Amino acid sequence: MTAYYHPKKYPASDFTSMGQADEPLPVVVAGAGPVGMAVALGLARRGIRVTVLEAADQVSFGSRAICISRHSLEVADRLGFGPELEKIVLPWVGGRSFYRDQEVLHFEMPHGDYAVRPPMVNVSQSEIEQVMVDALLAHPLVTLHWSAEVTGLEQTGEEVRLEVGTAFGPRTLRARWVVAADGGRSAMRSLAGLRLEGTSYQGNYVIADIHWPSDLPAERLVWFDAPSNPGSTIIMHRQPRDIWRIDYQLDAAEDPEVETGEDRIRDRIARHLSWLENDVPWTLEWHGFYRARALALREFVHGRVVFAGDAAHLVPIFGVRGLNSGMEDAETLAWQLAAVLENEADEALLRVYSAERRSAWQQNVDNAGKSTLIMSPGTHGYRATRDAILALATTRPEFSHLLNPRQSSATHAHASPLTWPIDPAVEGVLPGDPLEDRRVRRVTAAGVEETSLNDVRGTGFALFGFGVGPAIADVVAAAAEQLEKSLAPETVKAVVVSAPGTTLDPGEDLTVLDDAGGEIAATLGARPGEVFVVRPDGLVLCRTTDVAELSDLAAHVLAGTAPAGTAPEEAASSAPAAEQARENVWLALSEALDGAEESDREGFLTRLAMLLGDRVGPEVFADCASIAARVR
Repeated sequence: MTAYYHPKKYPASDFTSMGQADEPLPVVVAGAGPVGMAVALGLARRGIRVTVLEAADQVSFGSRAICISRHSLEVADRLGFGPELEKIVLPWVGGRSFYRDQEVLHFEMPHGDYAVRPPMVNVSQSEIEQVMVDALLAHPLVTLHWSAEVTGLEQTGEEVRLEVGTAFGPRTLRARWVVAADGGRSAMRSLAGLRLEGTSYQGNYVIADIHWPSDLPAERLVWFDAPSNPGSTIIMHRQPRDIWRIDYQLDAAEDPEVETGEDRIRDRIARHLSWLENDVPWTLEWHGFYRARALALREFVHGRVVFAGDAAHLVPIFGVRGLNSGMEDAETLAWQLAAVLENEADEALLRVYSAERRSAWQQNVDNAGKSTLIMSPGTHGYRATRDAILALATTRPEFSHLLNPRQSSATHAHASPLTWPIDPAVEGVLPGDPLEDRRVRRVTAAGVEETSLNDVRGTGFALFGFGVGPAIADVVAAAAEQLEKSLAPETVKAVVVSAPGTTLDPGEDLTVLDDAGGEIAATLGARPGEVFVVRPDGLVLCRTTDVAELSDLAAHVLAGTAPAGTAPEEAASSAPAAEQARENVWLALSEALDGAEESDREGFLTRLAMLLGDRVGPEVFADCASIAARVR
């Protein structure tokens, strides 16, 4: 036996009586993957009864999505299963890439001293799902049915009728709302007559889990044109308990059906481990197949059926955005659907969900697409430039940044109909930006204690006042109290940082933070007397120095609107100008090569070189030509 995780099977349940209920169920979630279960937990924690249907009889098998971002760990914490998840994960902060046998990139993800969690952790999706199943089964408001496959869908006015195939025969369920979170091959999407639109990239990858006791560190390891498998790209990630995830690219001429046979997979992996001078026995535990896609529905809400996760959108695997984006979907949808169900919020709030999360998909695709063009270039132009970048990076480290995998980070909602306008001159964390968790010091009657921003703001809305005196602190506390009455079942916390020279007393309705050095306010760009309003999903809803505006908050949230004004602009790239220029040259040259006639590529490059030489002068051009001639 190895340490590999093998899920347990669950018995099917007979829910004949549920189909006879006089009232429709509040919410049915189709799909017990991480996204569906996160939606169910988010709704149940707000007092809403949820029924979850899963076609399988166990959680998924195999690592699948293994890289969990810091933001997803925050979501897990707010949904209540974070502590259990963090017991089984393996943290990491960066990685290395090699061209053949030479290192061409060593990167680290942002990780300041104030960070509460590592930037990324690895753990099998199967194990994540098991932790979530245990949380669902322990919650009295969640009913989870295994071996329950949705086979029919009909919307009739104020409810949705689902035909469900079970081990005990067909059943019918009625629900006020249905969340379709049944994955990339979504049956719900097919039953609704919907199709994903977008791009399918060329490039096939075999993925495999092996049990291999190794001393290699927990970091992202990539080999381009690996000596063990010439022409192939190989990715390795360490997981807990000596499990390793290996992904490798197939050549376009190779038959995926042949190459996914176990003997071929073992041969490829054995060659690579042998090249790594491995003499430790290993076992193949699981394998699969992957093709990069960037696809999405045009709208994520169709009547009373709301799509989330891979059922709504697919992103390329590179940069690990699939599951992490799905967790964002789930947290946003949970509070907004709860507001519609329990607080009679306008259904426009769900259109906000659709707009925000499709925008988030585009943000992810913009980054993952560039990673895909490096990891799996699908055209002659992009392959030629990728290979040139790799060769140059062996001696010219300034080109290494183009190989950065652009690891997943939380997306923004700047263009959301719900995001409040802001003065364009304001800097720092803007409305629509995620408010990252960080270490803070809370003032208590007994003194000052270490805690985190996530802990003090809770799982609902929060109002943060910066540099305020007692009078404004009282206004913030009163506004939070009123907002909680209007937005129930959401909680609303009032948190303040006192003005210099001012002492504020904490109370049951007011949390006071110690920011004597001004680090929190400076990091966020907060002005004295300014109030930040943070949504349950961690996005900043608004910033205001006019506390009277807080009286309009509830009405705008329930209507799914924001006051008229200028929405925050999407932040410009934070990359240094030289790096941004180099990226633009890479993309432009790739497209130009693809646009050139195949028979005239050498001529095109010669003409281009002559034009560039004329611009930069003979000495610079001769130096560049000499460098290019030396690298292979």
